[in-house]
Amino acid sequence: MLNRIVLKRGGKQEGESPFWISFSDLMSALMMLFLVVMAVTLIAVTKNITSEEQRKIQREVDIKELMSRINEKSRIFQDVRVDETTYRINLGAKAHFDSGSADIRPDDARLLRSYVPVLLDAQNSELGRRWIRRIVVEGFTDQDGTYLYNLGLSLNRSRQVVCVLFAPPFTGETPLVDAQKRKIQDLFLVGGYSFNSMKASKEESRRVEFKVDFWALDEEKPAAFDVSEKEFGKC
Repeated sequence: MLNRIVLKRGGKQEGESPFWISFSDLMSALMMLFLVVMAVTLIAVTKNITSEEQRKIQREVDIKELMSRINEKSRIFQDVRVDETTYRINLGAKAHFDSGSADIRPDDARLLRSYVPVLLDAQNSELGRRWIRRIVVEGFTDQDGTYLYNLGLSLNRSRQVVCVLFAPPFTGETPLVDAQKRKIQDLFLVGGYSFNSMKASKEESRRVEFKVDFWALDEEKPAAFDVSEKEFGKC
């Protein structure tokens, strides 16, 4: 009778278990490293977004402060209204025109020359030098006449506002000094809007307004052009 031979399978090598444990630990470590890298990246991106948003908010705060200062300084001028939201300055009846005319009455010219230093002083402040890009003189008309005729008329009205700023002052009037005129030359821009943006009445529509224009965030400022030797000329 043959003896039954039983072959016993040996146990697993003792080194096998540590190998699989080490591989598992390695995968866990890689996963943790991935999560750390993602967390650091997310924090960095969040910080950048937050910083950008903070700069935008600070710009809005600065502009609001500038418009508030302009509004406060404008209170002594009757009928002048400053819209701190749209950055527009309505000069009221003192900046109205007769139908079909771009002529500015003497009293209105006197008001313009006395009011403009308010805007120049605002631009010359620390916040103003940082953010105020230009002052736009915007001319408007009523609906009488053609679009192109009124476009030219509205442009003439805004141009005439700048002309009276350089005109000789009346007796007893404090004149604008050359430094202020140079600033006007560098800062002011004229535009005509025909009969767009009508008001409630024709008289109110025949007007000029100032609009404060601001630099955008990170907008590159062009190199300053030296105009100190240029003559002002005459209108």
